[in-house]
Amino acid sequence: MRKRLIVSAASALSLFLAVPASASGFQPGADGVGDPYYPTLGNGGYRVAHYDIRLKYQPATDELEGTTTILATATQDLSRFNLDFALKVSEVRVNGRVATFATSGDQELEITPARPLAKGDQATVVVRYKDVPSTVERYGGYTAWRRTPDGAVVAGEPVSAAWWYPSNDHPSNKATFDVSVLVPDGNQVISNGVLTGTSSLAGWTRYSWRENKPQATYLATLAIGKFDITQDTTASGLPVYNAYSKDLGDNGAAARASIERTGELVDWLSGYFGEYPFSSVGGYVANTSSSGALETQTRVSYGPGLFARGTNTSVVVHELAHQWYGDSVSLSKWSDIWLNEGFAEYSQFLWSEHENEGTAQAVADYIYASHPADDPFWTVKPGDPGEENQFSGAVYYRGAVAIQALRNAVGDEKFFQILKGWPTERRYGNATIPEFQAYAEKVSGQKLGDLLNTWLFTPSKPAVGPVPPGAAAAASLAPGADAGRDAAPVEPKSWKKIQEAGSVHEGRH
Repeated sequence: MRKRLIVSAASALSLFLAVPASASGFQPGADGVGDPYYPTLGNGGYRVAHYDIRLKYQPATDELEGTTTILATATQDLSRFNLDFALKVSEVRVNGRVATFATSGDQELEITPARPLAKGDQATVVVRYKDVPSTVERYGGYTAWRRTPDGAVVAGEPVSAAWWYPSNDHPSNKATFDVSVLVPDGNQVISNGVLTGTSSLAGWTRYSWRENKPQATYLATLAIGKFDITQDTTASGLPVYNAYSKDLGDNGAAARASIERTGELVDWLSGYFGEYPFSSVGGYVANTSSSGALETQTRVSYGPGLFARGTNTSVVVHELAHQWYGDSVSLSKWSDIWLNEGFAEYSQFLWSEHENEGTAQAVADYIYASHPADDPFWTVKPGDPGEENQFSGAVYYRGAVAIQALRNAVGDEKFFQILKGWPTERRYGNATIPEFQAYAEKVSGQKLGDLLNTWLFTPSKPAVGPVPPGAAAAASLAPGADAGRDAAPVEPKSWKKIQEAGSVHEGRH
């Protein structure tokens, strides 16, 4: 039974603060954003604007100690909210006051602030933690934190943040980052953005990095160890920062010969995609067993195995293309992965064309002809491949062939307007495939639903390959026929390097 009380204004305020949040209309935030593939990733009830990550790392023991400060704004009346995190937490404070916390699931850190947060409130969340990240396994035995002979590296898609900082771990909430790491003298720290300073004291050195443009959580990276570092600027003045583990063995020279062309390649890509969207560019190669790569923002992570057969500029082009398609313009949900991978793969077709090793049309034709109609390749829908096929080769190759089909449908003039205009108009934001379709239709003046449905959402081989409209009749297949069986397709000179770069999707999880 409720009692009527006559109280002073001050007493009323203290009474309100003492009432359980749930009784005053405040509710817990959702434990996920409802992503169709990963429903528990990300969280509801707030938006993060900035992460300040301060770490201390001991390579000899793999012990990581950290304090992450998060600047966020409540988007609803919050009694409790979640962060995504997998390491052991010792303390949480919200707006300076100690908060209670608990853990659940693979990565849920449930935080109950001393005072509930009203919609629109700005919150400063401080999380202190210490753990040995390489021993922390989630999602059935996975860890994104990998030890190296002289340190560690963390880079992974769709999850990696939970092994080194707490976050709202979904691409739909991008934020700016400061990352500062203390390591024993003789070690170096590589991260995103610009190196803002180093300082040494009593046998330890602190490296401080800043990414001042919005960045998805999975695109943040950290590499610690002993590196050879090169610094330069592109012809247009953009800072280039590359780093190579000192023990890459036979792969070291080929890695350098590929990645040291980053400045040249980013300027070349700018001709297709518009002005480069970030304040620096570069990459690093840590001494791991990986043959994959990840488009970690401004500082691409490359596995040494990518260069086991020599130089590969094609993979560098792929990862740099992601800086526009995937990093600057990020997917809104993981089922929109084609917006990332289809266009990054297509950049390799354009590079092949540039190098006179096969036109984009020739590469697309080869892929189409190489896979007969009964090949499972065609059952994967690049526009919605499902979690199990998110990084399937079909998302990359069929997804890129779809772009060649789009090019043929709208003509080169409109196509290259779309290719440059989309990342310019949507810079630093998020997007969906229907939004891309609407943009392409606006620029081209054509309805593109049937074409995109055929190439992105139909689990079978399109009856007609990626040919210009005038050639469609000639390319049409008779019922039951398969062009891939009529004649052996001609392999473009670039194909082997494109295939080698294709190993990027072997180890992205």
